[in-house]
Amino acid sequence: MSITMASYTTIIKLIVFSFVILLLSSCALKAIPSQYTPVKDGFENVELDKLGNGKVLIYNGADILHKMDNTARLNIWIDNNSLGQLKASEYVIIDLREGNYNFKVQHLDMVNIRSNHKVEIDSKIKVIKIKPTITSNKLEIINELPQNFNKFSYTNKI
Repeated sequence: MSITMASYTTIIKLIVFSFVILLLSSCALKAIPSQYTPVKDGFENVELDKLGNGKVLIYNGADILHKMDNTARLNIWIDNNSLGQLKASEYVIIDLREGNYNFKVQHLDMVNIRSNHKVEIDSKIKVIKIKPTITSNKLEIINELPQNFNKFSYTNKI
């Protein structure tokens, strides 16, 4: 049995079509509603000195590769309460009392990529950077604003 040129072309078209559908659907991480109230008053111009003592800035520090293929969106839960979705270069400021928290982070690449991070919040915690990686998600307490923070936007969807 031999494959004709027409059936070979049809198979190639089917593979390409399937790949395109997979690629388009892989970037469709649905946003989750937030159960947190963001801090708004006094944060029109974010200053590091105003953060801390429970006021924590959380931002999505996705790199250029995740921004290009639209896999930078992060759904975040804190102790099973949804914080919502942060897109690349977005941030939110929330009140967190001192204590231990479990951050669950999800982003969608070809598959759902989830990670869990234990974080101890005290009065000195000001800034948390979360970003997707190729195989997981990374959470860092950095207590400083990113260099290009003027290009970040405060999310109003949380």
